Amino acid sequence: MTTARVLSIQVARPKLAEYKGKPVETAFFKQPVAGPVFLGKTNLTGDQQANLEFHGGPDKAVCVYPVEHYPYWEKVFGKELTPGAFGENLTVQGMLEDDLCIGDTFALGEAVVQITEARIPCFKIAMAHGVDKVGLQVMQTGFTGFYLRVLQEGHVEAGQELRLLERHPLGVTVAFTNHARFLEKNNVESIKRILAVPELSQAWREGLEKQLAELEKKANEA
Repeated sequence: MTTARVLSIQVARPKLAEYKGKPVETAFFKQPVAGPVFLGKTNLTGDQQANLEFHGGPDKAVCVYPVEHYPYWEKVFGKELTPGAFGENLTVQGMLEDDLCIGDTFALGEAVVQITEARIPCFKIAMAHGVDKVGLQVMQTGFTGFYLRVLQEGHVEAGQELRLLERHPLGVTVAFTNHARFLEKNNVESIKRILAVPELSQAWREGLEKQLAELEKKANEA
């Protein structure tokens, strides 16, 4: 993995937007912040989530997206993208889903963070860019980004390096979890391998446990 670095930090508070003629409360439209910003256990100072059922909380304190995916999406969306285009808090370089494992820990400024899950895309990406079914395309490409939990609070700043402190011994990459969850849904062994990672987020654990139970039920009925 090349040197990982934060290129930009974005925050936002919820506001009303419109999607398909209906009002939507969202904090997707994040704006860059300059200088140090405090990273707490559940979010960055100045950042909030509109729907805490699917966003935010200790397992999803920080949303991260790799800038290396931007050129692909610029072709899909037909426009130039700026940091925060995927509603992410951290736009990073050198942190791709293929190279990162659930449970990997990094030092960032004064903080220590840990990868917890791949991001599950929602309709707000389509809302922001006016492209239908983009969520499906995000899942198919595996260009999902990921979430972090905060193990140690502290100030962070754009331009800082994300220094790997510990590679998780089980080696379950973010890309592997994406493939098992979205593309190869019937692979029981893959699901069990992911569930064996204690650092996996609770939301993903519950989703995969349900997926596994359904597969085992079908196998028993066959």
